[in-house]
Amino acid sequence: MTKKTLLLVIVGLALGAALAFGIRAWCPPAAAQQAEGIAAQRSVSPAAQREVPGSREEVLLSYAPLVKDVAPAVVNVYSARRAQQRASTFFDQFFGRMNRPPRVEQSLGSGVIVGADGLIVTNNHVVEGAEQILVSLSDRREFSAEIVFTDPQMDLALLRVDTGGEALPTVDLGDSDSVEVGDIVVAIGNPFGVGQTVTNGIVSAVARAGVGISDYQFFLQTDAAINPGNSGGALIGLDGTLVGVNTAIYSRSGGSNGIGFAIPVNSVRQFLAGAASGRVMRPWFGAEAQTVTREIASSMGLDRPSGALIRSVSESGPAADAGLRSGDIVTAVNGEAVGDPAMLRYLTGSQPLGSELTLTYLRGGERRQTTIELIEPPETPKRNETLLSGEHILTGVQVANLSPRLASELGSGVPESGVIVTGITRGAPAARVNFVRTGDIIDSVNGETVETVRELETVMGSASAEAEIVFTRGGQQAACYFRAPNFFRCRS
Repeated sequence: MTKKTLLLVIVGLALGAALAFGIRAWCPPAAAQQAEGIAAQRSVSPAAQREVPGSREEVLLSYAPLVKDVAPAVVNVYSARRAQQRASTFFDQFFGRMNRPPRVEQSLGSGVIVGADGLIVTNNHVVEGAEQILVSLSDRREFSAEIVFTDPQMDLALLRVDTGGEALPTVDLGDSDSVEVGDIVVAIGNPFGVGQTVTNGIVSAVARAGVGISDYQFFLQTDAAINPGNSGGALIGLDGTLVGVNTAIYSRSGGSNGIGFAIPVNSVRQFLAGAASGRVMRPWFGAEAQTVTREIASSMGLDRPSGALIRSVSESGPAADAGLRSGDIVTAVNGEAVGDPAMLRYLTGSQPLGSELTLTYLRGGERRQTTIELIEPPETPKRNETLLSGEHILTGVQVANLSPRLASELGSGVPESGVIVTGITRGAPAARVNFVRTGDIIDSVNGETVETVRELETVMGSASAEAEIVFTRGGQQAACYFRAPNFFRCRS
């Protein structure tokens, strides 16, 4: 190395040291301390820095306090039932019918403790037909459970476990009528049987109907992750109260797609009241409504297709007593807007018997108000359930008289008068030709209107050789013509 090169290296080192000293001397002490603090923070465990909120008021930072309070009241439900296996028709050709041992089907779900004495609410489909039910608490203790009461139409079941007098933790029932779209909710359940799991989301919709679960029931929709096994679990509001019972999801894959449905807690409260009395009695509105279409709205001078158009009113029913008529459009119940018939059914059907509601409605463009009292639907006429006999196409078909009470039990869309098919005996003539089905309404036989079971029996007694039967199925009317011994033709 030459003297010139060595000199350049020494000069460079000296300039670098001077520059470093100058930068350190220029940098403010506060900034240096801040940088050292950030580095120190990064070296500390995040768990040591995080402080868990100690109250529900601080739940904006964590759901932990809420979950600690509520989770012990949510249980896992396991059920088992025996199902007869179908014999193979292929092997039957060679070996005849073989008696196969029954197959054990298992189901899993969740439940919510609503009574400290061991009462648990879950979905009916979780325990329907079960021969053995096992309930697992959050502390892993297990108890056998028995079914106390069920309502398949609401898809709810009430179970009881015997804890030997020990009081179990419960969850308080909230008010689903006060739930609004956008409210934060927490779902607790047992998805896929992995154990108690907590997810959160928001209420996506209220009074959701027509989702293929129940013709009667209305649901809260949420995007909180709900999966198989969550059925019967709790949907909790941020105040720690139960706002719904998770019951179903909309999914093409079998997992959560952010569209879950929960039975509103006010319906659960109605179910529990029915369990206490031995039967669920839904309030009777006494009128059928239909959607206000754009064409109807335009013809009536409305600025939007909204509300529930009264299509028919039952004589001496609550709606008739309140002065409602066919053609009226109900726009609000107790000040809450009614956008469609489903919302009207929800706001009236979720109220206890004896409730008085204020209805706002339009008649001839004029806005009016009236008060309606929800009462128990009468069973007039008596249902007189009868298995038809004789030599005619309806032999072996079971029918009953419709009434407001029976229509309420069967669900929305069922008329409150007429004759309804309630069952068909296997091997009956109508079953062999796939004629009537359970739920069909028999309207007339050979041109004679049928309004009661007795009238149907009389007219069928003289229609053994041939009969034209007009019936209604799913709101659509059809007719079938029969002529002995085997001529059969239907038209819609």
